[in-house]
Amino acid sequence: MKQYPADRIRNVGLFSHGGAGKTSLAEALLFDTKGISRLGRVEDGTTVSDFDPDEVKRHISVSTAVVPIEWRDTKINILDAPGYADFLGEVKSALRVVDAAVIVVDASAGVEVGTEQAWRLSGERQIPRLIFINKMDRENADFGQALASAREAFGKAVAPIQFPIGSEKSFKGFIDLLSEQALTFHDNQDGGFETGPIPDELQEECETYRRQLVEAIAEQDEELTLRYLDDDPISTEELIAGLESCVRDGCVVPVLCGAATSNRGMQPLLDAMVDYLPGADRTVERATNGAIDEIRADPAGPLAAFAFKTVADPHVGRVTYVRVFSGTLKSTSHVLNASKGKPERVGQLFYARGKEHLNTDAIVAGDMGAVGKLATVVTGDTITDEHHPLTLDGISFPGTAYAASVNPKTKADLDKMGQALQRLAEEDPTLQISRDPISGEMIVSGLGEPHVQIALDRMTRRYGVNVDLGLPRVAYRETISAKTLAEYKHKKQTGGAGQYGHVFLELEPLPDGDFAFGERVVGGAVPKNFFPAVEKGVREALEAGPLAGYPVVNLKVTLTDGTYHDVDSNEMAFKIASKEAFKKGVLAAKPVLLEPVLTIEVTVPESYMGDVMSDLNGKRAHVSGMTPGANGTTTIEATVPAAEVQRYATDLRSITQGRGSFTTAFSHYQPVPAHLAEQIKAAAKHHEAAHT
Repeated sequence: MKQYPADRIRNVGLFSHGGAGKTSLAEALLFDTKGISRLGRVEDGTTVSDFDPDEVKRHISVSTAVVPIEWRDTKINILDAPGYADFLGEVKSALRVVDAAVIVVDASAGVEVGTEQAWRLSGERQIPRLIFINKMDRENADFGQALASAREAFGKAVAPIQFPIGSEKSFKGFIDLLSEQALTFHDNQDGGFETGPIPDELQEECETYRRQLVEAIAEQDEELTLRYLDDDPISTEELIAGLESCVRDGCVVPVLCGAATSNRGMQPLLDAMVDYLPGADRTVERATNGAIDEIRADPAGPLAAFAFKTVADPHVGRVTYVRVFSGTLKSTSHVLNASKGKPERVGQLFYARGKEHLNTDAIVAGDMGAVGKLATVVTGDTITDEHHPLTLDGISFPGTAYAASVNPKTKADLDKMGQALQRLAEEDPTLQISRDPISGEMIVSGLGEPHVQIALDRMTRRYGVNVDLGLPRVAYRETISAKTLAEYKHKKQTGGAGQYGHVFLELEPLPDGDFAFGERVVGGAVPKNFFPAVEKGVREALEAGPLAGYPVVNLKVTLTDGTYHDVDSNEMAFKIASKEAFKKGVLAAKPVLLEPVLTIEVTVPESYMGDVMSDLNGKRAHVSGMTPGANGTTTIEATVPAAEVQRYATDLRSITQGRGSFTTAFSHYQPVPAHLAEQIKAAAKHHEAAHT
């Protein structure tokens, strides 16, 4: 594949709700530009951009694929991003490096929650957009309805530049509103079409849609507005020129239509990408530090490349996908990872087309490519010239919403698991790996249950690590609710030196503190040199309470009395005595099981308020307030036991069809209701029996 100057490069992301047909669209665009000789199908697992085994198995995209194509002496880097909420991190990575977005809409479903999210995120990045209404050949396809839903959701800037001739099985072409011509597709799926006059029966519809388009373009130009109001004809050339600047400024969003699986409408879409979407030369990046502020796509400028994706390939090693914003990245060159201040040696560069690697000697400003085996570069890092270090803005990834505990099945799995999990986290920054300090469990957190499950399936396939997945153990605590005095005498005589320690411990609740230790011994009943051993014994006993083995908190322990033996008393004896006295004391002081309580903020459209409130009430939540937000949403503030919301990411998605979001933070501990406490104790005994 030849190198192109920045003004002949388009970096375009495909974004949508899951299942709108982005991958089929990328496949058809690749076919029409002669990148492949046969159209693959998502259902058969034969598409170029869904090559990962998880994607083939599930028939969905789980990571962003880069598909470079060539059309009209222009290189278009297509980024096929996943549409499911669990893979939002991949969408954010793609949006960070594209210059324009094609929002794909299912003709039968119209705007869905994923469409709204893609629109909002691309709007935040202020990148120009097109809307492509796909699946016009499917049952229940309705262009008018899909367009109406887009205009309602995204405003009057949405204006069609095409409208279809027929729909469902009779979808056979479209009217081009700019050239005022009818395009009729070939029946052999070669992507071609014939041009002819507009059929009489569609003239009225054509005038309506064209008026919408002319209004949208003319509104942005004072001279055109006056001419439009005076019924002064505006030429097609003037409209096309006006449309290009309107798209670039984001004040007009052209709507196109077609059917990717039957390869209809692809070539006009390619033309629109070339004609209306901005070239890579128009992108101006700003450095967060460094001598240069503005970074433009100058191949002779200082090197500034951004790593937007990392893949841990078991055969090739780590593969890093980069977008070069300035300068030229060359094979076998020495560069600097400016984000970490570490030198790197660049190996063989290549353009990635799905899983195919097309070698190249250099990647120029404005273009994208990949490189293998970089030692320190991960997603979000900036690669620069050693003499002109500068850093680009990173990617703001979403926080985790679901956590699972991961337990290796065998000793061999345990040995390999830590490194394998680390590699997964390098590849996917939205995965968080941690270890619970109390339970010792390895915790993997992600954006949802499928996200974590797919990541662990990948770990099993790539690294041969087999694990069991479960919900993390809730961090319960134990405490006391009454004051008590406990005594224990540890006496051991088996010939030779014996052991003797005898203590009286006073236990009392301490609501405002975690733990305190004191002594009130009179007359030297316990020598001072044994006080630290007594405290140590108590502190060891705190780690696993007698109710269910959880840490004991919120109490004060005072050593009040005891006895000792001149020969047999030692630190070990007093440590054991205090430990046992503490256990007895806790059981006598009306012990209570405590559960962690979270503050939760749930933001949902008002139409789902009732269902979400009802669900929260069923989770023992206490709602403290509701705050109206933007776009008809409301944020519910509540406190809820942590045990009740371990699967809340899945529950909320189900209730709100993916339109709800939430955040949590630890608040406090509170006593567990008696009926639930018995269940927790039984589960703890079962867990202990299973691990002994």
